[in-house]
Amino acid sequence: MPANKNVVVAQSGGPSPVINNTLRGIIETCQMFPDKFGKIYGGWHGIEGVLKEELIDISAQKKEEISLLRTTPAAGSIGTCRYKLKAHQQEDFERVIEVFKAHNVGYFFYIGGNDSMDTANKIAKLAHKKGLDLVAVGGSKTIDNDVGDSEFKLIDHTPGYGSVARYWALNVQNANEENMGSSPADPVLVLQAMGRKIGFIPAAARLGDPDRQMPLQIYMPESGLSLDQLTDNVNDELKRSDRCIVVVSEGFDVGDIGEVKDSFGHTEFSASMFTAQQVVVNHLNKVGLKARGAARGQVVGTDQRSTMIYASSVDIDEAYKVGQNAVVIAVEHGSGYMSTILRRPGLIYNVDFDKVPLEDVANSEREFPKEWITPNRIDVTDEFVKYARPLIGEDWVSVPVINGMQRFARLEKIFAEQRLEKYIPQAIR
Repeated sequence: MPANKNVVVAQSGGPSPVINNTLRGIIETCQMFPDKFGKIYGGWHGIEGVLKEELIDISAQKKEEISLLRTTPAAGSIGTCRYKLKAHQQEDFERVIEVFKAHNVGYFFYIGGNDSMDTANKIAKLAHKKGLDLVAVGGSKTIDNDVGDSEFKLIDHTPGYGSVARYWALNVQNANEENMGSSPADPVLVLQAMGRKIGFIPAAARLGDPDRQMPLQIYMPESGLSLDQLTDNVNDELKRSDRCIVVVSEGFDVGDIGEVKDSFGHTEFSASMFTAQQVVVNHLNKVGLKARGAARGQVVGTDQRSTMIYASSVDIDEAYKVGQNAVVIAVEHGSGYMSTILRRPGLIYNVDFDKVPLEDVANSEREFPKEWITPNRIDVTDEFVKYARPLIGEDWVSVPVINGMQRFARLEKIFAEQRLEKYIPQAIR
């Protein structure tokens, strides 16, 4: 284990309401062991900041600001990125090692999803080949809950998912009030949820109505239904209830949406020309509803992944402990692992914080369990509700407020002295 070497922590991919708690867990735990860890740097906007040698000096920050990361959402503290180190980008890999050597870095913590774990794994291996004594450990994060395996043996759930699930549980309750009141004129309300390939986020809408009293239909990417089938389902519900709430995943197949892709090759639905919600609303109104009035829509944007008001207290605490555990892994087990959450068997929700080899999760992608999808394919089962309900917590998170405004952490832009020549990352030259 490198003795008293410096630390670089960075974040990658889409933010979450609790990502800063994993960052806080890593920072505060490293500071507990000054004999093992030297200065702590943050990669300014993820691995891009490492490549550009833009390392924010976290050790120089006020303790109050680090503490406020607890209730600071998204990734504005040190930034994130969607820059992927691909196999052919050897100059980039070499540059990372050069930067780490120049700043006496012996520990690299990377917070992110499956692609980020792949990056951490590749850097760890290259460092070993280059003779750099580097410990690389991942901190799990993704709102989609798609990291790991479909048997939930590598990880039960990822930090970030519980808060987004709570967001949808509460928003569906509010949407029901809207739809109930305005249904004579607007009988159908279509809401779009995030979820490119997997249905965990739209499925969380069921948490807002576990007793199934709302006229709620959920369309996940796994639903495998057509727009015409969706229309028939909605009209059937209108005959029964005179109204219908539709939650549709952004990844639900509605045809061409003029998609835009990020550097990972993932569709950026919020940046594409059309939305699933818009296509569904247009189709319902064009075909016609079996009720007076029209379908209306609401596209929930990035606020579902960047709003602290809806954050889950359970998610906040677990995200912090994932960060703490990442540091423990680095000290006790060394390089090549991701900090993970495993659920204990039993009726009462409880978890353990463990580790899993980076190789096992790098570029992994779990599937939503088929047995959790109802036979009509527009709902999820009670088993899913039992799985997800503990993750959303019991109460509102207390957010510091000054003069009516939320008080977020504000790290000073104090950067480490640059010791290498300027560098432009390969993929953006």
